[in-house]
Amino acid sequence: MDFQHEAPVDEIKRLRRCLNDLVSVLALPAMWSGREPAQIIDRLLDSLLGMLQLDLVYVRVNNPAIEVARVAPSQDRMPRPEQLCQAIKQWCGPDPQKWPPLLRTSLGDRDISMVPSRIGLHAEIGVIVAGTARADFPIQTELLLLSVAANEAGIALQGARLLSEQKRVASELDRRVAQRTSELAQANEALHLQAALLQKVPVAAWTVNPDGTPAFVNQSWLEYTGQTLEFVQSSPEAWMTGIHPEDREEAARRFWDGIHTGQGFTMEVRFRRLHDGEYRWHLNRAVPLRDEEGKVLRFVGTCTDIEDVKRSQENWKRAQEELRNTQAELAHMTRVMTMGELTASIAHEINQPLSGIITNASTCLRMLAADPPNVDGARETARRTIRDGNRASDVITRLRALFSKKDASTESVDLNEATREVIALSSSKLQKNKVILGLELADDLPFVTGDRVQLQQVILNLLVNAFDAMSTVDGRPRKLLIKTEQDEGDRVRLTMKDTGVGFDPETAGRLFDAFYTTKDDGMGVGLSVSRSIIESHHGRLWAAQNDGPGATFAFSVPRGPTAATSADSIRAMQNPQWTEGA
Repeated sequence: MDFQHEAPVDEIKRLRRCLNDLVSVLALPAMWSGREPAQIIDRLLDSLLGMLQLDLVYVRVNNPAIEVARVAPSQDRMPRPEQLCQAIKQWCGPDPQKWPPLLRTSLGDRDISMVPSRIGLHAEIGVIVAGTARADFPIQTELLLLSVAANEAGIALQGARLLSEQKRVASELDRRVAQRTSELAQANEALHLQAALLQKVPVAAWTVNPDGTPAFVNQSWLEYTGQTLEFVQSSPEAWMTGIHPEDREEAARRFWDGIHTGQGFTMEVRFRRLHDGEYRWHLNRAVPLRDEEGKVLRFVGTCTDIEDVKRSQENWKRAQEELRNTQAELAHMTRVMTMGELTASIAHEINQPLSGIITNASTCLRMLAADPPNVDGARETARRTIRDGNRASDVITRLRALFSKKDASTESVDLNEATREVIALSSSKLQKNKVILGLELADDLPFVTGDRVQLQQVILNLLVNAFDAMSTVDGRPRKLLIKTEQDEGDRVRLTMKDTGVGFDPETAGRLFDAFYTTKDDGMGVGLSVSRSIIESHHGRLWAAQNDGPGATFAFSVPRGPTAATSADSIRAMQNPQWTEGA
């Protein structure tokens, strides 16, 4: 009978205690008011430990990032708080949404029951973990208290974060207001200082409002142009009356483009000087002054006399033109000198088709004089006569191109074909000097863009140098290898390797200097001119010693923009119809 009376009494006590704890939890927001997130969490930990008689409690907040664990004072054998934080994350995993509603685990020599409660609907604010060794934990009222505490903590943490953000925004607003006030005061002072400084600069200077109306011109402007400040400010284009009539339209266009776009402007115009009425070239520049938001406050400009500079430039130009003419004359002279060395080869090239023409003509006459006349044979002999005549004409055409002084012309050049033509002109000298020629011309060599005659001159210069380098060689073959190939970086390379006497390594750096030569009768201009030609084609010319006897000279130039190759050129010559249908 007594037992039946004690149970309701215990239940009533428990409910009263639960109500008291609930009231305490609901009173927490009053203590949290105006507190920082760390202070809110600290009070929450103490309250939960006492109210629920817990052995440990853990709280993690996402923003700001806070992670705290606390144990009851009586639990002196519990791990340290930082160890406890790490252990809870290992047990439960990184995502609070996936944590089990109840976790039982061993901690030291005790079995602990732990219950997580989300702060926020999806734990977006954080999580609370309460743990104790009591076997009946958690009962329903304890779950209710944990849930209410988590909700109240979430509201308090959000309020603290909003309050912190409000304080930050208010502080930032106060800072910006103070900064803007200071900037306006400084800008006003700067305008006065700017006018004072512009008066002292040694060139004409001025300022213009954002709408293009002049605001200020310094004394240098007034003295140079003879205009007054009142006249300048009378209209946006009044100051332009000092510009040469031929320059005014362009000046007005550039001025208003710079004003309307807010970018300012740079232009060269002729201004009339007051004291002698001379129009002199001036460089006019205007830059915008902007506020913090990028709005144009005004334009500041200068007007600098560049007449002497312009005249000097016209002179850096005449001198360059004279230099180009001199280089062209020098290049022509080297072609003539080089071709002079190949006179015997040229005569041989012309004599061969001329001899064929004479022989074929005599044969043709005999065939026509026969009884009966051999018309078919005479016709074939006439065709051979025409062929030999064309051969002689081609030789003369090539010579005329190499001897000509015409301006450089840009075209697609088949470097293989250009090389073959130079070799054809030099065949007699190859035979005379007993040179064994090896050709390794790439089949699909891309065309290059440049001047055909100039590139052939380089090849010819390198060929003649190779002849000279091997002219005194005895006891070993005089071999010359000419090779073309595709080079890295969309370039084409030509290499010429001889077995001559080579060059002194100590003088290698001077090989391409003008008027430097190792020949007794040389002028030292061939390699210098060749380098200038290759560099004008955006290429590179260099030399290297061979592992064995002799030296290697090579140049590399960019390939042309088209996809044509030397193989295409060969097919076109072999089949004219292929070219027409291509």
